[in-house]
Amino acid sequence: NMEKIDEEALLLEPTLQNILDKKTLKWIFVGGKGGVGKTTSSCSLAILLSQVRENVLIISTDPAHNLSDAFDQKFTSQPTKVNGFTNLSAMEVDPTAISSVQDSLELQPEQSALLQNLTSALPGIDEAMSFAEIMKLVQSMEFSVVVFDTAPTGHTLRFLSFPSLLEKSLGKMMSMKSKFSGIFSQFGSMFDLPDMSDANMMGKMDDTIKIISDVSRQFENHELTTFVCVCIPEFLSLYETERLVQELTKKGIDCGNIILNQVLFPTGPCENCEARSRMQNKYIRQVYDLYEDFHVLRLPLLKEEVRGTAKLQAFSRYLLEPYQPSSSTSTSSSTSSSKQPSEIKKNDDLELD
Repeated sequence: NMEKIDEEALLLEPTLQNILDKKTLKWIFVGGKGGVGKTTSSCSLAILLSQVRENVLIISTDPAHNLSDAFDQKFTSQPTKVNGFTNLSAMEVDPTAISSVQDSLELQPEQSALLQNLTSALPGIDEAMSFAEIMKLVQSMEFSVVVFDTAPTGHTLRFLSFPSLLEKSLGKMMSMKSKFSGIFSQFGSMFDLPDMSDANMMGKMDDTIKIISDVSRQFENHELTTFVCVCIPEFLSLYETERLVQELTKKGIDCGNIILNQVLFPTGPCENCEARSRMQNKYIRQVYDLYEDFHVLRLPLLKEEVRGTAKLQAFSRYLLEPYQPSSSTSTSSSTSSSKQPSEIKKNDDLELD
């Protein structure tokens, strides 16, 4: 019969309770490569947070807009209450859509064209500008904690470097103030746009720089921000996770939780499951070895998709209580040569091929 996981061998408890307990957290990023269950994890975490924090927002920056699918409810680029919750809202933003920035600045068509030209001269600035707009919106709404369901890994790292990119680019434009001097007002008088003065435009840029540098400082403050990595026990996913952890460390962003998702817990004789489980166990041991100062959670591969609030709520309990397959369904594992994931101890020898 299956033993319980050796809790003593794990230095840190295999749950996300640490995130719920840390009431100073304001920004929580959930990321990893595509298809590992980031959205399920981030929605489940947001549900748990709504039970202990005053007002929670979950934002998806993935153009695929998975939140609507997960909660089975249509969300837009404005925070909308999630059905059945009084203090959980969700919004989906496409970081590539600069139109939202132009709308919020209430620009005339000619000003839009000017902004378009400026942004094309500074690669990546359009995404960074819409990021700044998201941050303005979020900060004005005073949520107590914000969960970011980020796009796949490469994109996430770009997203986190927006604050410094914006500061540099806008700073460059501000330092060239003298060269810009007159250009905005010339445009203004040409097109009869009274609010197109240099001071006005520079003022707007100044405000944006302030918000961005403030957010940048907050992201690097371990009391306010943390990053949860989601992966699956397979080579490529672990490789991505290691890259992500190194990159976050380099950027000074706190990262102390790793979710191992889609873990098999074979409960009966099945050759295929056992073979896959053996492969997974090898990687699970590596994760325990590499990330001994992290909270490492193992979430089960389920028979069906986790869609809709009820299923998300049920799934969210695995973030707080390590999953154990029900003993009623588990048959004696003496026939199997592979260890059950629940029996893997942290100090088991690594089987590196």
